[in-house]
Amino acid sequence: MSTLPDRARAARLGRMARVRNRMDELGMDALLLSHGADLPWLTGYRAMPLERLTMLVLRSAGDPVLVVPALEAPRVAGADELFTLLPWTDDQDPIELVASILTGTGAAGTGGAALRCAISDRAWATTVLALQRRLPAARWAEASTVTSPIRAVKDDAELAALRMAGSAADRVAAELQGGGIGLIGRKESEVSGQIAGLLIEEGHQQVNFAIVGSGPNAASPHHEPAGRVIGRGETVVCDFGGSYSLDGDVGYCSDITRTVVTGSPSTEIDECYQVLFAAQQAAVLSARAGVRAEHVDHVAREIIHDAGFGHLFVHRTGHGIGIEEHEDPYVVSGNEEPLQPGHAFSVEPGIYWPDRFGMRLEDIVVIGDDGGPEALNSADHRLVVVDV
Repeated sequence: MSTLPDRARAARLGRMARVRNRMDELGMDALLLSHGADLPWLTGYRAMPLERLTMLVLRSAGDPVLVVPALEAPRVAGADELFTLLPWTDDQDPIELVASILTGTGAAGTGGAALRCAISDRAWATTVLALQRRLPAARWAEASTVTSPIRAVKDDAELAALRMAGSAADRVAAELQGGGIGLIGRKESEVSGQIAGLLIEEGHQQVNFAIVGSGPNAASPHHEPAGRVIGRGETVVCDFGGSYSLDGDVGYCSDITRTVVTGSPSTEIDECYQVLFAAQQAAVLSARAGVRAEHVDHVAREIIHDAGFGHLFVHRTGHGIGIEEHEDPYVVSGNEEPLQPGHAFSVEPGIYWPDRFGMRLEDIVVIGDDGGPEALNSADHRLVVVDV
């Protein structure tokens, strides 16, 4: 009897089929997945970042095999339906187990000379080096060369999870903008903690980050909230997100940024924000199927540059999102990849005056079946005054 929901089982089997097709196109004999997002994306199992080896061996033909520490095996669900589970004990060599699976494909006795293997981009270096020593003639590539183009185009189940995650994050943003999260007189870390708690209350299983940067700290895009007390007349950048699991599947990410001001904004802050707002809205509208990812970055950057703030926009316009907070496609100069239906990514220009103030506005956008942009966030895009 199946232990997986039909939707999850069908989605994972479909992904494995697409991955194998991609492997055939690239001439890859095996895909080896350890730490990182590719493993849970294909199997639903997220390995703990232990020194003990966990590795899915997906060959171009034959059943996938998940080599896993025996003490972790009880955490693995759905094995019989998707892959063979091969637990190993501490008196065994897991590298030898992986090598034996690989060389059993017809390269036995050759040291793996006929093998072309793609291995997790985030596998431990010790694992990669050990496999290279064991299979000295094999050729190696990053797993992302196989998986990233597939993961970048979200299937229906993934899009549903992203929409739910976006809606949940929107509700937290609305609470912030409505004054339900006190700012003035509170430490940034206290506000960050409250935002994190609200993400969980709104259905996220995990909080990935809750950036709160006030006053001069708002000029640091990835500021770590700490003990600074938020005052009046300051911009406060709140960038937060987590992982949202739909029907018990692997979590998909939310990511939203709203900038608020504690009291009436100065003319300078208001003028900067109007430029930022125009840049973000134009960039979202420019995101269409067939348009290069870098074009969206160019649209936002040109508006900010023409207003005289180009030197204060210090990062790319966006990043892909899915099972990871950052993945393909990246909305950045030099990325000539055409956008296509199913691509999901952030659009988040910012303006940062060092030691003074900063601001950022971010939505998650999906390219729909009609080729146009679908924004997954609808919380107020104006510079909202929060006078509490």
